[in-house]
Order: sequence, then structure tokens, then C-alpha cells
Amino acid sequence: MKKQTLLLCVLLVGTLVLMSGCAAGHNPAAHTVNEVGYIAGFWRGLWHGMIAPITFILSLFTDNVHFYEVHNNGGWYNFGFLLGISSSVGGSASSSTRSRK
Repeated sequence: MKKQTLLLCVLLVGTLVLMSGCAAGHNPAAHTVNEVGYIAGFWRGLWHGMIAPITFILSLFTDNVHFYEVHNNGGWYNFGFLLGISSSVGGSASSSTRSRK
């Protein structure tokens, strides 16, 4: 039993260490204006989230299209982006509205 507990603890700590390397870092461009003097806010984040599936595909083939605006105002842009992307890909509401037979 002790070996299993020790193994579980080692695996848990190892997983946490590996996952911490995937955490997002600080965005040095946040709260700074882009080349046209604009900082993206909630509404721009909402729009970018809605068009994210198309933007992602385009960003694979061109350097002029970016998936996410780094010159944003922080939390409100992120919240708008999250709402936009969840509305464009369906979110969890589409699975809960299916009829059950």
C-alpha cells in the first residue's frame, strides 16, 4: 500500500511539474497600443472569438493574419474572446438541447 501511495504522489508531482510548463506567461504587449494606436477591448475580443475558427485556418497559411490580438486591455478582452469562441463553436448548450430517445 505504501509503494502505491508513493508512486501516486510521484506521478502527481511529475504531472504538475510538466503541466506548469504549459502555463501562459505575461503578455508584454497588453495595455499598449498597436501600430494604428488601438487597444482591443471587450467588443473586439468578442468579435475575434466569433471569427476564431476561420482566423485559425487562415493563420496557418499567411503571416498577415493573427489568431489573437496581443495589444489588448487584459481581462475584458479575454472574457469577450471566450464568449465569442464559445458562441462560434457551440459551447455546451448544443449538447444539452439534443432530444433523447
